[in-house]
Amino acid sequence: MFSAGVRAHYHASQLAAKFMIVSQRGLIVNISFWAAQKHIANVAYGVSKAATDKMTADMAVELRPHGVTALVSRIGEDREGHGGGSLARPHQFGIPEFIGRAVAAPAADPDVLRHTGTVLVAASVAVEYGFTDIDGKAPRPLTLADV
Repeated sequence: MFSAGVRAHYHASQLAAKFMIVSQRGLIVNISFWAAQKHIANVAYGVSKAATDKMTADMAVELRPHGVTALVSRIGEDREGHGGGSLARPHQFGIPEFIGRAVAAPAADPDVLRHTGTVLVAASVAVEYGFTDIDGKAPRPLTLADV
């Protein structure tokens, strides 16, 4: 979880940031889950998600002066009123398509820097930017209380 998760996010972000700093613009999106804030699955999973969130927040501080946005896209939507969203019922979502849309929408936003350092729940991004899942449905954004 640390090699394929946190370490991979860090290494890819570091490589991309070099080019983004030169361009004075760019967007780094790291994927996370509610386990960063609440026990879900196991310790290693939760710590790796929390580390991803913290790493992204710190990157945002250092990259903002260069016009580069760093944010977290949090997976966790619900269609049926069940907590746990995409972890509990992954077959109900257009993942990775829905998450791709949750990354593409802010990437096209000329004012995306306002989101730097934040955690954006993918379904909330869909509401803000007006897109749906591949089947045309709009998952309900979860909060920590729902999980």
